[in-house]
Amino acid sequence: MTDQPARLTWKDTPHGFVPVSDLFDDPYYSLGGGAAETAHVFLRGNGLPARFRDGFHIAELGFGTGLNFLCALHAFRSTGISGQLHFTSFELHPMTRADRMRALAPFDHLPLAVLDIDDPTDLSGPDFSLRVIAGDANDTLPAWPGLADAWFLDGFSPAKNPALWQPALLQEVAAHCVTGGTCATYSAAGHVRMALADAGFTVTRVPGYGHKRHMTTGIKD
Repeated sequence: MTDQPARLTWKDTPHGFVPVSDLFDDPYYSLGGGAAETAHVFLRGNGLPARFRDGFHIAELGFGTGLNFLCALHAFRSTGISGQLHFTSFELHPMTRADRMRALAPFDHLPLAVLDIDDPTDLSGPDFSLRVIAGDANDTLPAWPGLADAWFLDGFSPAKNPALWQPALLQEVAAHCVTGGTCATYSAAGHVRMALADAGFTVTRVPGYGHKRHMTTGIKD
């Protein structure tokens, strides 16, 4: 299946206008602060930035606004490590440039200019490489030859977008993760934790961000 452009509405919040998916009726990031959510869930949930090194590879289900990538790049740069951060994301519903930059505007401490382009599917810079693979991850991830050191599982809510949380897809996540690699997600749904455990992750339920009591982290056995 090819990519299908995102359809959005915008919700006014104290942190700026947050994009909400019309298809999934779910915001792209926390109404309580997107960058703080990314730092808590995806960075700290994967033991970052402490684990960063030259060539560290993050993979992600759901590129969305690109906020997680920018937060990861900002954190990588803050360590002073020389070398490159590799980031691969899988996205079925890409945003337009205008929508993406509107969604990212509140986060002006991040390197927004990196994503201020029409097509961010294959980018590189002196300290990063970014590849956004278009299409349904259920089709594209099995064909991907890469292995990630850390996974950001950031599809919309499992209740609203179950396709990105199927056991078969989470098996592919594990198959494309190095031994000792990690995963993190804001979801604490029992069926998600069970599927990750069945796929080969040692799963832990930990405190979530904001109003969410719990989230999930995992280490590949």
